[in-house]
Amino acid sequence: MNFFKIPTPCYVLENDKLKKNLEILDFVQQQTGAKILLALKGYAFWRSFELVREYLKGCCASGIYEAMLAFEEFGSREIDKDICVFSPAYKASEIEQLLPIATHIIFNSFSQWQKFKAKIELKNKQLQSLGLSEIQVGLRVNPLYSEVYPPIYNPCIPGSRLGIVPSEFSKGVQEFGLDGIDGLHFHTHCEQNSDVLERTLEHFQKHFEPYFSQMKQMKWLNFGGGHHITRSDYDVAKLITIIKDFRSKHHNIDVFLEPGEAVGWQSGFLLGEVIDIVYNEISIAILDVSASAHMPDCLEMPYRPNIKKISQTNEGEVIEDDRGASGGKYAYRLGGPTCLAGDVIGDYSFDTPLKVGDRILFEDMMHYTIVKNNTFNGVPLPSLGVISNGKFELLKSFEYSDYKNRN
Repeated sequence: MNFFKIPTPCYVLENDKLKKNLEILDFVQQQTGAKILLALKGYAFWRSFELVREYLKGCCASGIYEAMLAFEEFGSREIDKDICVFSPAYKASEIEQLLPIATHIIFNSFSQWQKFKAKIELKNKQLQSLGLSEIQVGLRVNPLYSEVYPPIYNPCIPGSRLGIVPSEFSKGVQEFGLDGIDGLHFHTHCEQNSDVLERTLEHFQKHFEPYFSQMKQMKWLNFGGGHHITRSDYDVAKLITIIKDFRSKHHNIDVFLEPGEAVGWQSGFLLGEVIDIVYNEISIAILDVSASAHMPDCLEMPYRPNIKKISQTNEGEVIEDDRGASGGKYAYRLGGPTCLAGDVIGDYSFDTPLKVGDRILFEDMMHYTIVKNNTFNGVPLPSLGVISNGKFELLKSFEYSDYKNRN
């Protein structure tokens, strides 16, 4: 691959790596009967959905636009694809838009469920008359247990707005009952292994399993996202055992999982270019890639991305890897083009000098990175491309109008 023929900055999907992830996820589905949904909040590269829909059972959406994207580009109930939607709170106008497209609507409170219950029941009568599957309703619960760190990503910290805590759930059941609730949903993971799910389920079952009998029919349980199934050290066998045991115990109800990062994990990169090199106690390379605009997780999480330095010589390309280790002879701070003083990706060192025009390849940039990017400072959004069978194809470039029309 001649990386100097790829325009920068550019997000690049590697199709063969995406397919490998999907095959692992489908293996879990085949072994357990679980339904794995694509979490659009983590991976929304819809130009790859033709491949993804061959393996996964649908999408989960966190808002109206994600739900519309899932309906338009992934599938619908008519082709047996689920569109599960959760939001901390819905506006009436959003529910009206969701009724024609959602297969599952999950509420964050009893009050929101009661507010829109009549509208959903009316829609279900219409669907039933057409011979179509009805919208199923769920409640998101908070099992008061999560091993996620840092706290900004932990949905079970004290004061969290996400999920109904056991005490409030008990009050809601006493006041409204559970007639009309088809399933429950918890989401407490972030890039974690199956042993964390095993421990989390103990807390979920302790607090909420006693209510199963109060539902006319408990149809499903949604284990949420954050399951790092495609990571090399993930214990897939344990996950399969957990799901099979749970389904066996509960009359083979449906189990959903909603990974986003596991779909896009290590399936593509962000390619940038060294524009200038300045010096202030350390050599600083200014790139056309911004931490704050193009990969904000580097500042928010924070984390240090793995990179490759790609230099062009008279004899071709020389690729030197940096996996986060220090000790290279030539050290540089990599920074972006915005006015934010903290727009710094990190300090790296190489065995050969960095030059203006060199390419910097940031690995694992297909999940979350793309969905969080922005046009701060009017910095252009990276282009979108794909590598299939060793060939690069440019899918989309962004122009000034994309920046202007956001305001």
